[in-house]
Parts: sequence; C-alpha cells; structure tokens
Amino acid sequence: MASTTLSSPTRRRRLRRYTLRDRAALSLMGGVPLLLSLAFVWLPALATVALSFFNWTGIGGFSDMKPAGVNNYRIIFTIYPEFPPAIEHNLLWLAVFFVLPAPFGLFLAHQLNKKLRGSRIYQSILFLPVVLSLALVGFMTELVFSPTQGLVNNLTGHAGQNNLIDWLGDPSLNIWAVLIMACWRQTGYVMILFLAGLKSVDPSLQEAASLDGANEWQTFRHVVWPALRAINIVVVVVTVIESLRAFDIVYIINQGTNGLELLSTLITANIIGETSRIGFGSALATILLVISLAFVLPYVYITFRKDTRS
Repeated sequence: MASTTLSSPTRRRRLRRYTLRDRAALSLMGGVPLLLSLAFVWLPALATVALSFFNWTGIGGFSDMKPAGVNNYRIIFTIYPEFPPAIEHNLLWLAVFFVLPAPFGLFLAHQLNKKLRGSRIYQSILFLPVVLSLALVGFMTELVFSPTQGLVNNLTGHAGQNNLIDWLGDPSLNIWAVLIMACWRQTGYVMILFLAGLKSVDPSLQEAASLDGANEWQTFRHVVWPALRAINIVVVVVTVIESLRAFDIVYIINQGTNGLELLSTLITANIIGETSRIGFGSALATILLVISLAFVLPYVYITFRKDTRS
C-alpha cells in the first residue's frame, strides 16, 4: 500500500514536468497513428461487416443497397461451390507453414546463432527471398514449374510431350507447387524471428547447462526453448496471418482458380470481379476476419496480460 501511495504523487510530479510543447508532441505521436489506424483499418473493417448484411452491386448510392440479413452467409455455407475448397486450401497452407518453414527456420536460426564463419553471408542469402514480393514469387513459380521450359521438368526429364507434367495446370498438383515457393520465402522470415529470440537468450545459462553435463539437444530443450516462449507466440501469429493473407502468388498464376482457390481470391473475385457482388464479397471478408481474430486475439490477450503483470 505504501509503495502505491508513494508512486501516485511521483507520477503526478513527472507529468507536471512535461511542457506544453512536450504534451503536443506526445499527442501527435499517439494521435496521428491512432487516426490513421481508425481510418484505414478499423473503419473499413466495420464497414465490411455492415455491408455483408446487404445486397449491393457497387453502382449507385446507399439507397440502392437492399437488406439481405444473413442470406449471404447462408449461400456461402450451403450452395457456394468455391467456398469449401478455399477453406481447405487455406487450412492446408496453414498446416504446411507450421510443418515446414517454422521448424526449418528454427533449425537455420540455431545454426547461425553458433557464430559460424561466414554466418552473416548465409543469413543474408537465406533472408533474401523475404524481400521479394509474393507477386514476384508468383512469376518465379511460373518459370520454375512451366510444363515445357520450366526448371523442374527439364531437370527431371518430364518436359516432353509424352511424359509432360503440368504442374500449374493440374488442380491436384498446382497447390503443392505454389506451397513449395511460398515455403521458400517464409522460411527466411521465420529464421530472422527465431534468430532475434536466440540472441536474447542469456549465454551463461547455456554454459551452466553444459557444465552440468547437458548435451546440445538437452541444452536447447531445457534452456533455450523455454526462453523462446515469447518469440514462439509471435511466430505462430505471423504464420497464421501469412497463410490467411496469401493472395498474390496464386492470383498471378491463374487468378486463384482451378485448384488454387483461397478466401482472399474469392473476396477479390466477388468485389471487383465481373459479378461485382459487394455484399457477398464482404461476407467472405468478414469470415476471413473472424478466422484471423480467433488467432490474433489470444496473442493480444497474452501480451497485455504479461505487460500488466510486469
């Protein structure tokens, strides 16, 4: 109680030290990002949720919007044939990102953290794909997996007419070809996140474990891995967001059709496509928003809870 009563006047004295100019600067630093976030993130998100309950072609004013209730959602979950494969592909994208880039990125980060000779060069090479946009990765996917002139078919001898493998045209194969390239880009991203976390681990703890007779695996499991808890949460959230926001790479290849359906491409096709069903596309976007929040909100809760305790 004493510490609490003493801390409140101390805070007041510190606040009084701020001049009018300091308060104005702090208000601008906090207010401008808040206004931008409200204007470009939250207001469009809330407008999208509201539009999902209307039928609107985007032509005319608000008077041309017709209330639809939950009919858009009923159509999506019952008779919209593209929705089930889109959900399946997004879940597959998420599962593959957790199985391949996440552990492999951790492995690469652990190796680079050993201060190997030339580790800076290796780090730059492995991180290079991250600076490439997914649209550019989509163009690279077309070059690598092209049926007749692609690298894969020419290396495996399947570029001829008799044994041709159409990686991007076959609905049972193209999703895997795209995932290979997406994982190639994602691995470097995860590697950098884990490498930042490994740099924050106290080296004395690892040295103490080695002196106690622990081998490299035991040291990593009982000392390093628990210290990476905060980074693990960040990696989980980033992996979920990257898997749900996948769009560019499949849209470049075939506009997200013929085996490459994703929720993001369905939203685009309905809102700015030939059909121009703004309300229907907004319902799809709302579903994607709910799925994203199901993963993001626990992360926000854990973060704020940790800050409150500290």
